Amino acid sequence: MESLERALSLRANKEFEQSKQILQELAKRYPQDAVIQYQCAWSLDILGLEVEAVSHYEAAIGLGLPDEEAKGAYLGLGSTYRTIGKYAQAERTLEAGIEKFPDDKALLVFRAMAFYNLGQHNLAMESLLKIIAETSNDPGIQSYAKAIEFYSDKLDTIFT
Repeated sequence: MESLERALSLRANKEFEQSKQILQELAKRYPQDAVIQYQCAWSLDILGLEVEAVSHYEAAIGLGLPDEEAKGAYLGLGSTYRTIGKYAQAERTLEAGIEKFPDDKALLVFRAMAFYNLGQHNLAMESLLKIIAETSNDPGIQSYAKAIEFYSDKLDTIFT
């Protein structure tokens, strides 16, 4: 679709407002197109219009997306919920994304942020420490990866 390609090209060139306008028009014209709904949500998010983005993310996920876009939609919606103070919805959305894409580390990191906002600081730290131990290429981190992972859920434990 030529107008979708144009909107994505404008966004890639940081012409966010023009891109958003095209995508909003496309979203109205094609409400059953999951990819258009997702791209519209993304463009609204970029402009700080998170509240407006929510319904488009929800529609995109509900309509069904190809895997790459679905990962982005779960992350985008979860992150958006978090930034507008809907922490429980953020956690549920990110959990749903993790259920579908268990190896996606970005979803895990954003869920850790939701844990933090929900006051679940131990879970937030545990998640982040495990991700660091698994993914860091830093030689110092890697030399202690087993210890970091072991202590990730024992931060309050005193060993005597």
